[in-house]
Amino acid sequence: MRNFKKSLAFSEIQQYLWSEIKKKMLGRFIRYIETEKRYSTHTVSAYCRDLKQFGSYLINIYELDDMTKATGEMVRSYIVSLKNEGMENRSINRKISSLRAFYKFCLREKVIKVTPMQGVKSLRRPKELAKFVPEQDMDKVEFPEGDDFKERRDELVFEMLYQTGMRQAELRGLKDSDVGEDTLLIKVHGKRNKERLIPVSRELVEMVVRYKKIRDAQFPGNTNVSLIVDDKGRPAGATFIYNIVHRILEGVTTLKQKSPHVLRHTFATHLLNGGADIRAIQKLLGHSSLSSTQIYTHNTIEQLKEIYQVAHPLGDE
Repeated sequence: MRNFKKSLAFSEIQQYLWSEIKKKMLGRFIRYIETEKRYSTHTVSAYCRDLKQFGSYLINIYELDDMTKATGEMVRSYIVSLKNEGMENRSINRKISSLRAFYKFCLREKVIKVTPMQGVKSLRRPKELAKFVPEQDMDKVEFPEGDDFKERRDELVFEMLYQTGMRQAELRGLKDSDVGEDTLLIKVHGKRNKERLIPVSRELVEMVVRYKKIRDAQFPGNTNVSLIVDDKGRPAGATFIYNIVHRILEGVTTLKQKSPHVLRHTFATHLLNGGADIRAIQKLLGHSSLSSTQIYTHNTIEQLKEIYQVAHPLGDE
């Protein structure tokens, strides 16, 4: 019982110390990335979690309640502890990125003179091919006919993601006015509120028009401006969109991952396999760096290897 009380007291002290840290530089940093950098809510939450975890580590291991006084040795020992816990390099690198951004901000604010991130490098990550659904599997996707609201909504969600390559958060952020019925362009609000235009087919626009009529009849007087709504007429959430995509892909592919992001990968890979220029794909996806788009070229190379092995007389040798 004594040990339990002791750990409880320590936990209370830890929470108090962390709240003091948060009131100082962390709060200013979070306001900075929210207002000036205009990071998404998801990114801001991730930064908060990462910095809070590092703050707790400093308190537990070094009894240090001020993150601005951390040293490079402390940061490196933190990274080693994460690795020893079995965390993947990708996740550790995200935490390193969060710390690097925080201490860069502290330098800018002249709170510190030297960043503890100096000399701290990201961990190497094994190259992973982007997961995508083969075209023959996508051809199996079918939707019932009729004017049922849920069926038309689910169809639109799926086709929007596949035919535009937009992120699920971008789809959820679409308003009726973002779809140009005459221009055949969709205005997408991407990361950091960057806008881009995506050309779409007449069939997809007609699908939007049909869906809106059914939606408005289903929820008359609804003042919500979101294009995609849930079963109660509210703006669709991330989990809601995920469940729609997962259920549809479940019936056509054995791919382990069945998420909206897989449809984004599928969009890009199918375009590249069809001969689209990689820089054009970069613009459609809203990637700021071409290197982010080049992961899809590896998929094409793998496809070429398969074709060679099947078609070439010596391919199986």
